[in-house]
Amino acid sequence: MFNSSRILAVVRANLAYIYLALLTAGVLLVHGYHPGIEDAEIYVPGIKRILDPSLYPFGAEFFLNHARLTLFAQTIAASIRLSHLSFDVAVFIWYLGCTFLTLLACWRLSVELFRESCARWAAVTMVAAVFTIPVAGTALYIEDQYLTSRSIVIFTILFATCSALKQQKRWWMFWSVIALCIHPLMAVFGISFTLILWWKHGNSSFDSAPLLMPAVWPFIDLLPASSKAYESALATRPYFFILQWQWYEWLGALAPLVLFLLIARLAETRSQPKLAVLSRALVIYGFFYLVAALVLTIPARFETAARFQPMRSLHLVYIMLFLLGGGILGEYILRRQVWRWIALFLPLCALMFFAQCQLLPATPHIEWPDVAPQNDWIRVFEWIRTNTPADALFAIDPQHMTKDDQHGFRAIAERSRLADAVKDSGAATMFPETTAAVDWLEQLNAQSGWDHFREKDFRNLKSVYGVSWVVLQKPVAIGFPCPYENPTLRVCRID
Repeated sequence: MFNSSRILAVVRANLAYIYLALLTAGVLLVHGYHPGIEDAEIYVPGIKRILDPSLYPFGAEFFLNHARLTLFAQTIAASIRLSHLSFDVAVFIWYLGCTFLTLLACWRLSVELFRESCARWAAVTMVAAVFTIPVAGTALYIEDQYLTSRSIVIFTILFATCSALKQQKRWWMFWSVIALCIHPLMAVFGISFTLILWWKHGNSSFDSAPLLMPAVWPFIDLLPASSKAYESALATRPYFFILQWQWYEWLGALAPLVLFLLIARLAETRSQPKLAVLSRALVIYGFFYLVAALVLTIPARFETAARFQPMRSLHLVYIMLFLLGGGILGEYILRRQVWRWIALFLPLCALMFFAQCQLLPATPHIEWPDVAPQNDWIRVFEWIRTNTPADALFAIDPQHMTKDDQHGFRAIAERSRLADAVKDSGAATMFPETTAAVDWLEQLNAQSGWDHFREKDFRNLKSVYGVSWVVLQKPVAIGFPCPYENPTLRVCRID
């Protein structure tokens, strides 16, 4: 028999989770979803290679070097095999799950930091509203519009932070280990912050040194030898070097530290010790990595250490800035006045929505799984995936990611290609001890003058690298057979 009182009791008991689910849906609607853009060109091929080892026989070094350092690709691939879901559906579910868990971790932190429910929900809502805001000059967002290893490491570090605040050593270790397995570099930043929290708590019984040892292994080979090719790849990443940041990016790095000092003083006057401790720990954390960035990125002899990007520490700083800032706004200004919440969050969400639409103008705001694409580039990539041999090697405009709304060829087409000028250079900078930079520069030079290529140039790529197919923008006239074309592009076989 229908028992309304029992249902209401269940709803009340799980109201926070219902709100978080609604916020997760809000994140999707405001910030969009684009599973094949930007760094997905590195992460997605690593997963697909595990599911089908016959894929990507050429150029796999540009994503496998990353994949071999973590358990991210193996974890996602295992979930796809066990669930028997399509790749696109499984990755979409993972993305939503990571978004929900990130918001849940923010909620748990807000419960520790703020007394009023309006402050707690304002904190979480603020983070949700600015998911895709740029983090100073780091080339990162708080949360990407697609699934990466950062999607997982974010909530694990936030849960580890919450555990440190609550002095729960076992849970802190649990979340820290997961973070290290998924994204070692970002985990190092987060774990170092939690260690500062332990220290600020005055927990002298906490012996951090043995626990920190696994976190520092990425820094063992800190200064491998450089090369001309590596220097060329590094030159494509000016955001590695803090002295090349714009003034407003410097402001974005320094202003949060000042704000945290103000928040700490406010918390001390209001008898909120955890908020004060967290804020002061963030100041120490931010200042430490600012100094590290100056030390590692200014001297020329340390150029191979710049790949560790100490200013990526700002990623956690920004999450905390909006979490604490939102909580304070909720506690002292928004309170329970609905019109104030609307006046703040409606324009903010509208601005973030508009920014995402401008960033990817030729692509639907939400790329739903298993739905036919509207972008001509993606249509070409999907045709290639279903109509060309798995071992086919493609040549495509090295700048194609600047023309197709940042969508990656390997991630969507599931085929090998020659190195590009946008994403593969970044992959090469992370591993100076390998030949990735040399291979990248050689292949890029072989495609120099792409806009003026003729049949003999493509045949030269075939003789040197074994390129068998080419993707061309219209109206290039060429004598090769072209079994597919759309208003923007054609796919041709080099005969």
